[in-house]
Amino acid sequence: MNNAANQTNLHEAADRIRELLGTRVIVLIGLMGAGKSTIGRRVATLLGLPFRDADTEIETVSRMTIPELFATYGEPEFRDLERRVIGRLLEDGPMVLATGGGAYMNAETRAAIAQAGISIWLNADLDVLMQRVSRRQNRPLLQNPDPRGVMQKLMTERYPVYALADLQLKTRDETKEVVAAELIDVLVKYLEENQKKA
Repeated sequence: MNNAANQTNLHEAADRIRELLGTRVIVLIGLMGAGKSTIGRRVATLLGLPFRDADTEIETVSRMTIPELFATYGEPEFRDLERRVIGRLLEDGPMVLATGGGAYMNAETRAAIAQAGISIWLNADLDVLMQRVSRRQNRPLLQNPDPRGVMQKLMTERYPVYALADLQLKTRDETKEVVAAELIDVLVKYLEENQKKA
């Protein structure tokens, strides 16, 4: 298919998604490095929806960086703040929302997302994740002599819970444009199938 036809299909799919989405939020979940922010921004642009990043919102609200919050208050306090911030964002109507890697592990947050959004797990292999996260030094959970071991442990703990998401999309060493187009494709199919069931 040529590029112009691709663009037309993308525009049609975007219109259809906005129509079927209603007030729901498209919520991206997955481990750090899965591409939630990068792909999320691209998808939001293609859909003509606002993009919000839960971690950025948390930093704005707390006036601290995520590493500072972890260091000062510890993970349980951070997770509680994260749950409250995501709960508030879910009330803001249609948007694309990137969540932190641990957010979906909280049962209350999962329930809130299920009620007000559509969850999409960006699933990536260990090598892809490590290649991406090695570029940034601001990952509190990876401040460890064996970051690869930590990431593997997170995958073992979190992937079974991430699998509860409404949709799953494999991200790999591919451009954000390609993955964003694939995400739009799976999302429009999911929304249309659900509309038929309704």
